[in-house]
Amino acid sequence: MHSKNKIFINGAWASPESTATIEVFNPATDELLGTIPDANATDVGRAVMAARDALPAWSATTPQVRAGFIDRICAGLTARTEELTDLIAADVGMPRKMARRMQVGLPIQILAVCARHAREFVFAERIGNSLVLREPVGVAACITPWNYPLFQIATKLGPALATGCTVVWKPSEVAPLAAFALAEIIQAAGVPPGVFNLVTGYGSTAGEALVTHPEVNLISMTGSTRAGARIGALAAERMKRVTLELGGKSAAVVLDDADLEAAVRATVNSCFLNSGQTCLALTRLIVPAARYEEAAAIATAVASRFTVGDPMGDAAKLGPLVSAAQRDRVVGMIRQGMAEGAELLCGGPDKPAGLAHGCFVQPTVFGRVAPDSTIAQEEVFGPVLAIITYQNEEEAIAIANGTAYGLSGAVWSADVARAQEVARRMQTGQVEINGGAFNIEAPFGGYKQSGLGREMGRFGLEEFLQYKALQLPA
Repeated sequence: MHSKNKIFINGAWASPESTATIEVFNPATDELLGTIPDANATDVGRAVMAARDALPAWSATTPQVRAGFIDRICAGLTARTEELTDLIAADVGMPRKMARRMQVGLPIQILAVCARHAREFVFAERIGNSLVLREPVGVAACITPWNYPLFQIATKLGPALATGCTVVWKPSEVAPLAAFALAEIIQAAGVPPGVFNLVTGYGSTAGEALVTHPEVNLISMTGSTRAGARIGALAAERMKRVTLELGGKSAAVVLDDADLEAAVRATVNSCFLNSGQTCLALTRLIVPAARYEEAAAIATAVASRFTVGDPMGDAAKLGPLVSAAQRDRVVGMIRQGMAEGAELLCGGPDKPAGLAHGCFVQPTVFGRVAPDSTIAQEEVFGPVLAIITYQNEEEAIAIANGTAYGLSGAVWSADVARAQEVARRMQTGQVEINGGAFNIEAPFGGYKQSGLGREMGRFGLEEFLQYKALQLPA
């Protein structure tokens, strides 16, 4: 059992005022993993005031000193890699081999990049008779989802610490166990009291108390578009800075001269990453109508190799969804796709064979999906791919842009220049060209309802800074 009964405030583990708790379940077995505190507004207020009190001294430290603390956090995470891998595999359901690399290794890389940028970033520059300063915004409220527990906080904590902000973090109550381990690592790294604080609880209570607290200056949130809209509205009423990384319905556009095998294989792999619970997953495969049958056959063959099973073993490529509620939502979306006339190529709403327990869903591919149908417009957040056909390039671009989202995308073509021209016309925050790799130094964020602001690299630091101009005499 991984039960926790304290929250982390002002450098120490503290008993919350609230005695309520939240149960955390293993999505692969349905067994209880433990309980965590359900913090109330008073608990949140204590954490915020600790961050406020720590702000003057922390913001006055040099970037080199702050970078040193981030390096020590990286070392602490590295030392506990195997423990964290097991914890997240049990809590989220991602298979261990992938969890080690993506759920633990990638956050360490992101934090290391933030430490380097802290040392290299230009916090003051002379422009004419002005000295332009970049100063920390202040107390940052960081709110993260359950699908990548450490990755999502790394993209916020790293820039916050690098720029001199202090932090109050509320992780998702669905998969919160790694948060407590990170707090232990931060404590062991000697980060000054109050610079980092952890509260756990529901979004509607602890989350809203954090967002609306008068001493919070900035809110950095990753989650659903619905939750982001709520946070944005609350923040706007109080003129708080907001960075929102929200949902996606990303399209892979396969042009008529593309390597179809490579394009379809890469798209299926992206769609099914973390059992489809990835905001930038390529969930719409847009292919020429003349090549539909070939694309459908490739997609079905690739999907069939995604073995579903125990994330703690070595055989499964697809673990469970994170919770029963998430599984039921995804199964409902699969049924909706069938009801709306899409061609079910593989998978479906039934539980995978041989898995009587757990929140497992079959890897599912739909063909001949109408661009305006539910599964082509709404974020499923499960292992469900929609194949959509087009007649010409203009139609392909229109389909790609034809949702409320714009987080990611891909273009495949034998002509890289042609692919780039199509990518430039896509209304989305990033586009892979012929399988170009994700880059943690590049800005990450969305267009339209996929969010506000950017994370990653030096661009992520900018979100935690505000500008001041000193007008100097001639």
